[in-house]
Amino acid sequence: MPNHLVIPFKKTYTAPIRSSVRDYILHHTEDHPDAYRSDIAQWESLRVACMNTTAAHHSNDVDAFLKYHAQLVFVLAKLPSDINLEISYAHPFSTSSSIPVTLRSLAFERASVLFNLAALYSQLAAAEDRSSQDGLRRATAYYQSAAGTLSYLSSSASPRLRFPADAEEIPTDLTGPFVRCLENLMLAQAQECAWQRAVADHYKNALIAKLASGVASLYTSSLEAIRSAPSTISSSLPSTWMTHIETKQRHFRAAAQYRKSIDDLEANRYGDEIRRLMDAEAEAKQGYSLVKRSSVAPAVIQDIKSLLDALQKNLGRAQRDNDLIYHCDIPASTAIDPIVEVIMVKSNVSPGLLDPKSLLGTGGILFGDMLGWGAREAVNIYNDNKRTLVKERVIEAAQVLDDEAERLLRSLNLPASLEALERPIGLPPSLLKKAEEVRLEQGPERIEAYLDDVQRLARRAMAILDEAMDILDNEASEDEAARKEVSLSRPVSHEANRELVAKQQRYRSILLEAAQSDVTVREKWEESEAAIVNLTLDEEELEALVPSTTVSIDGKISKANSQTQIHARALRGLLESLDDIRKDRGQVVARAQRRLEVDDIKPRIISVASNFNRWEELTPAMFVDLSDKELAKYDRFIQELAEGKKQQEGILEAIKSKNEQFLQSRKEDPAVKDREVVLHCLDMAHAKYLEITRNLDEGRKFYNEMASILSRFKEACKLWSNQRSQEAQSLYQSFKSLSIQERPRLPPQKSPNEPAQASSPEQPSPQRHKANIPPLSSTEWEPQEFPPERRPTHTPSRPKQKANLPSLSSPEWEAQETPQTPGSEATPSRPKKKANLPSLSSPEWKTEGLVSPPSAEPERQKPSMALPSLSSAEWETQELPPPPPPPSTERRGAKTPRKQRR
Repeated sequence: MPNHLVIPFKKTYTAPIRSSVRDYILHHTEDHPDAYRSDIAQWESLRVACMNTTAAHHSNDVDAFLKYHAQLVFVLAKLPSDINLEISYAHPFSTSSSIPVTLRSLAFERASVLFNLAALYSQLAAAEDRSSQDGLRRATAYYQSAAGTLSYLSSSASPRLRFPADAEEIPTDLTGPFVRCLENLMLAQAQECAWQRAVADHYKNALIAKLASGVASLYTSSLEAIRSAPSTISSSLPSTWMTHIETKQRHFRAAAQYRKSIDDLEANRYGDEIRRLMDAEAEAKQGYSLVKRSSVAPAVIQDIKSLLDALQKNLGRAQRDNDLIYHCDIPASTAIDPIVEVIMVKSNVSPGLLDPKSLLGTGGILFGDMLGWGAREAVNIYNDNKRTLVKERVIEAAQVLDDEAERLLRSLNLPASLEALERPIGLPPSLLKKAEEVRLEQGPERIEAYLDDVQRLARRAMAILDEAMDILDNEASEDEAARKEVSLSRPVSHEANRELVAKQQRYRSILLEAAQSDVTVREKWEESEAAIVNLTLDEEELEALVPSTTVSIDGKISKANSQTQIHARALRGLLESLDDIRKDRGQVVARAQRRLEVDDIKPRIISVASNFNRWEELTPAMFVDLSDKELAKYDRFIQELAEGKKQQEGILEAIKSKNEQFLQSRKEDPAVKDREVVLHCLDMAHAKYLEITRNLDEGRKFYNEMASILSRFKEACKLWSNQRSQEAQSLYQSFKSLSIQERPRLPPQKSPNEPAQASSPEQPSPQRHKANIPPLSSTEWEPQEFPPERRPTHTPSRPKQKANLPSLSSPEWEAQETPQTPGSEATPSRPKKKANLPSLSSPEWKTEGLVSPPSAEPERQKPSMALPSLSSAEWETQELPPPPPPPSTERRGAKTPRKQRR
């Protein structure tokens, strides 16, 4: 058995590459999955080539791993790590019954492939014949390649691993401490090969000592890396490996001192020689005591034992020589020169890992024509940013300015007060236009329908949330019931579902706040319903509602004075200027929306992405500068809105001032005031109509989006509940099987002095478990038919009666069981007497006739049952508790069947 450790493969399982990749391309890219059919097929074939972890491997298998890794590098440049493809790998030191780690991560696939490549290198190295120089050279190269692959894994692949917060288990074998432990172990074994070559080539002892010290140093680094790791990581390495590494560490510390002691002997440093031999002996003894307490490879035990024997022999010789001849003082261990370490090996990273393009060329790259996911995500981020910018900084900002102007005009009763003065009779055109809008849209009916829709959607959203909570409640009830039957080693439901319950509470509070907003909107409708309904009247009916100012209360025609007319004209001019500003603002918004529709940053992103290497993984952060530069084109729209805001503020201040003068000049005309009030109410009704419909539109949109969110939340609760149920079932089955295996099977405890109790009919006899007699309902109790030549003729009503027994001296009695007598079927309750048969040569056969018993008990008729022959082994297996007294043996052979058949 070799004295080196070999890294086992991480066992993997089939992954649904085709379906997951096609779904991602279909839903997240602009391409069609069929365009990449050959790429997907090649991906599957490459993975299958690297899945065989049980057969013997050859150096050519390295190319398969290198090519697959190179393609994964390019795939990760085109696709994100999570494409909903579940990949499973088992821990390299796990048992066959262990559950593998499953992650939706292509980075996990790449890291695992690198780990298996390092494992392949180590297995190739261990397979080399290290008794030859060529074999040692190849083994050294393979070990260095394994270390280089692990180093590349630690620096390039492992940092890209991202584990979800709810992951039940993470791959500890891909963590930094674990990988560094294996890397130093591979370097130590490579250095050991270099030391072995130096020994075989008879290098100087001083150099061999330095090489051995380097081996011990690398083993020490490997041991410290795993011991300093958290317990979850350090416990994943088998204890035998820990013992092996520590034994090797002490072995080569002792070997280094041993070789250096020979060098000291040659240099006549006899005291140093003895000290080094003593130190070496102490290290070798500790190493040997380790292997005696643990199971490591016999070759390792033999190595440390041989070294210890050599050290003890040389130490005895050196001490005798020093006592008799040299009489040198033995220095302390700290007084002798330490051995300088010489390390001849390093981590060699394969060129195929550093430059994956060199393995594939230009035409064999998977998904080569697809835009990289980082660039694609940068396009999506830019589109989201520009939409958000236009919405918040342009559209909503313009709406805020319009609403501000509307609120001021409504508070000043404008333009209703001007229209009441300018049109003393009839209806203002603006009011007619607003009334026509409400009438054509069937305003009241529309609002009522919207209110019903909002209420229905609110109930639906709350019902979905309640259904989600019902799922959690049912799971909690199942968990509570299961805990009454078995002890479950998992958190209780109210602790495990804490995150889901907290999310449910947030959703419920949002729905309750939305319900309060719905109540507010309904109250608005109830307050303004009458006024909004008036807007749906015909023009004549609506005009009848508005007072006229052509005739005053005393019957004379009333006209506004000239001062009022002057203020009215000035106020009208300001209102027209305000309308111009609002129109200009609307045009700015329209131009920004048109710019938003035609803006496409994808060509610019592709141009920038082409400057990077094709195998380099692109991230959205690489395109931030380009995105900011492109978003700057919308600054001019924001600037135009800011200028319009300043102009509007000035005009609104002028309107407030001029309106004060206008109102002061017309205080004396009550008819005009009445007309203003009615026109203002109708104008406010239209504003309320727009506000209510806008609120209801937002409410319907909100509840539809909320229903989608709650549906996903419900599915998450259902998935969590199903996982918990499956976990509970698995734990229950495990507990049940464990209980069955551990249930004690105690033999029946009976005293030999209590045979009467054992045969009591009230107590079931434990002998039934040993006699192997079938139950009474078994078909084995059916009568056994004899060969046709001996079968008696029988009537159809009695198909199983036996007759024509052979003579008592016939040899057939020795080979066949005793047949039933014809009369025995009449009383099937008494065939027990057949079990106590005398020997065939007994004279009792002449006196005991085979007479049918009287048929006085017809109700007890049953099919006759054939007992085993007297020589059958079944009778021998029925034993009373040992030791059986000799007299009971004969009774047991006769009475046991009677008791069992009763």
